[in-house]
Order: sequence, then structure tokens, then C-alpha cells
Amino acid sequence: MEPSTEAKLTVYFDEPFWVGVFEELDGKDLSVCRVVFGAEPTDAEIYAFILKYFNHLRFSPPVRTEIKHKADNPKRRQRNAHKQLEKTGVGTKSQQALQKQYEENKLERKQRSREQKEAEKQRQFELKQQKRKEKHRGH
Repeated sequence: MEPSTEAKLTVYFDEPFWVGVFEELDGKDLSVCRVVFGAEPTDAEIYAFILKYFNHLRFSPPVRTEIKHKADNPKRRQRNAHKQLEKTGVGTKSQQALQKQYEENKLERKQRSREQKEAEKQRQFELKQQKRKEKHRGH
């Protein structure tokens, strides 16, 4: 049996914005992406967003997870669907994946910031050296 890929979107209100959490389950690997919608999105807006931006979403690194699949009848599936609609927020594994993505983005941001600071420092130093040389040109 080859691994399947499942995608799930959970939209919930996280004061003061509406947030969507895309969960992508590839075999046993769970990747997550969080999107802030702002105002409450309609079904049509969500569908248009998925069609337009899904390929550009930055998912978190995969987190290993165990999935239990049971053969269930249509009534149970419908009950589970209603239960998921009642539940707000995202699962624990998804939160871990989001946290991991947040930490990686934080490290990237720090690295980029550090490089920019050093580049600016070097530019200022070279500017100062150039001014010093210009002062001593006439002598």
C-alpha cells in the first residue's frame, strides 16, 4: 500500500483575526502552515485562496506522527465531521509543527538581521576610512 497525502484546513477565530491552519499529512509526516485571514472569510474566499496561494504556502518541517485509520461507516464519518466542526483550534501535533516552524523562522530572521547589521557596520567603516583619506589628500 502506497502512502497517501491528505490535506485539511481548520479555520477558527483567534482574537482579533480569523486564522486558517493547513495540515498536510504525507504518509506519517505531518506538515503545518498557519495563515491569518483577517476578517471572517467566506467559503468562496477560502476556495479562491486555496486555488491561488496553496502552492506558495510555507509548510513547517515534517513531524512524525502515528495515524490510526479505522474502517468506519457513513454515519460514524458524519458524526466525526460534526465533532470536528464543533471543535475549535488545532491538534497537538499541529501545534508542535507550527512551533518548530516558528523557531526556524526566528533563527533565519536572526541570521539575516545579524548579516545586515554587519554589512551596515562595514559600510560605515569604509565610509569613515574614505573620509579620513580625503582629509589628508592635500598634504
